[in-house]
Amino acid sequence: MEFLFGFGLIGSLIALALGFFWVWMLVDCLANQREDKLVWFLVLFFLNLPGAILYYLLARKKRVG
Repeated sequence: MEFLFGFGLIGSLIALALGFFWVWMLVDCLANQREDKLVWFLVLFFLNLPGAILYYLLARKKRVG
């Protein structure tokens, strides 16, 4: 049985997890009160998953930690 675009069950689960991660970082960015919120939103919007990873590693860690 083909799931998401023919990648099977594992590929579909990975794609859904990565999509969820991107949405989570986007919501976190928009809920944040940082001065550079617009810049990070544009990075997340245009770079998608690489932008989400950058946001997680650079911006979110500073705020949480």
